[in-house]
Amino acid sequence: MSTIDYFCDGEIATLTLNNPGKLNAIDLGMWNRLAEKMSEISIDHRIRCVVLRGAGNEAFAAGGDLEEFVTARTTLEQALHYHGQVALALQAIDNCPHPTVALIQGACIGGGLEIAGVCDFRICGQSARFGAPINRLGFSMYPGEMEGLLRLAGPAVIKEILLEGRILNSTEAYAKGLVTRVVADEESETEAYATARRICAGAPLVAGWHKQWIRRLLDGRPLSDEEKAASFAFLDTEDYREGLAAFLEKRKPAFKAR
Repeated sequence: MSTIDYFCDGEIATLTLNNPGKLNAIDLGMWNRLAEKMSEISIDHRIRCVVLRGAGNEAFAAGGDLEEFVTARTTLEQALHYHGQVALALQAIDNCPHPTVALIQGACIGGGLEIAGVCDFRICGQSARFGAPINRLGFSMYPGEMEGLLRLAGPAVIKEILLEGRILNSTEAYAKGLVTRVVADEESETEAYATARRICAGAPLVAGWHKQWIRRLLDGRPLSDEEKAASFAFLDTEDYREGLAAFLEKRKPAFKAR
């Protein structure tokens, strides 16, 4: 049975794509559950980082569950609903105020690549491979699913992936900006969670603000005076006072997201 498994260890939540026997291919139920869990996590202030991964070590996710396509998206109405749900799940990850880390082992294809593409960090093992060879299946990537990848890697890379249908190895993916860091396969899990712990050591409100301002600056519009003033909201937080005090007292800060 396909599932999205949830586990929380302190400040780090883990969501695992789990579809046994299908290399974690993602079906509609998994997309729906992913959107639900990400929405719940987004308002849980105890969580400071989210790791997304695939079950086992053979695949992050090998794309959508193609067997489902012959029944669940045979009409325009079905297709709009199906891929609208996929886009909602990707938006829920993208909009999460907590930093997100994709732990990528093995195949990261199609829908798996789309999920990884909207995470803040992508940590992969050397044997990981990336692509979306859907040109060989006769269908195109839904624009709502393409958006995150386009923002991440730019049009030239996305054209290479979609028009050629090439599968990229980890070295190529890193060179093209698709992944953040490549490590030995046996170190990928350790590095992904080490990344999450480094994120958690910082002020959580600041992490959310940094994500917010990066997104805002990318839309190209000049900042208003009100927005410039809002960027100093940290001045009124306990965490700001704690961070400065800890630095001056040469100790580790104890942030409380307040």
